[in-house]
Order: sequence, then C-alpha cells, then structure tokens
Amino acid sequence: MQIGQLSKRTDTPIDTIRYYERNGVLPAPERQASGYRSFGDDDVARLRFVRRAKGLGFTLREIRDLLALSSTRGEDMAAVRQAATLRLGEVERKIDELERIRDGLRALVDACPGHGDVTHCPILSSLSGEDQ
Repeated sequence: MQIGQLSKRTDTPIDTIRYYERNGVLPAPERQASGYRSFGDDDVARLRFVRRAKGLGFTLREIRDLLALSSTRGEDMAAVRQAATLRLGEVERKIDELERIRDGLRALVDACPGHGDVTHCPILSSLSGEDQ
C-alpha cells in the first residue's frame, strides 16, 4: 500500500508518518519501481503501536526502545514493565503538579469578585507578587 493508504488505515497524517520514518520509529519503506513508498501490514501494526504509545505519553526514544524490546522474542518482560513504571511515575508527578496549579487557580478565581476596578483585581495582584 502507498503512504496515503497507510495514513487512512491508521488515521495518521502523512507528514507524521514521514516524521516517524526520519526519526527511526518506522523503518524506511521499500520503494516501488515508480519510486512510491510501499507499506505492508507490519507497518500498519507498528504505526498503531506507536500511536497508542504516544497516547500514553511515551517519547519517541522510549517508543523506539519498546519496539526494540518487542522484537526480542524470548526475553523477559521486566524491561517493558520498568519502562511503563517510569512513565507512570512521570504521569503521576504531572498530575500532582496540575492539581497544584488547579488549586492555585481556583483560589485566585474564588478571591476575585469579577467586577470593579481592575487595579483591585486579586488575580492580577497575586500574579504580580503584590499580595506577598
């Protein structure tokens, strides 16, 4: 199949497919005599893997590592679990940070009456450090 067909089957923009090729996440495809890229079902499966891993927050480097691990049959899955555990820890840290930001914004919004002279706005005062 050509790149447009791969794009449709995986719901991945063509530019993204090319980006993944350039960054070693997808192998360089075979070329037809006409020069068109030729993709197969393995490419569809690999691209779907990449998209799901990206959706879980893995970086391209981490995805390349996971793909390398997945191609070593008979190996222990401990390295895959470790990679997922590290990613989970990072996600949990981000959630903690986002909750802290949410709580701070909520306090600012709750402190602001939403009317009156902007020079007395508690949100702007807090952001400028005037409430310290």
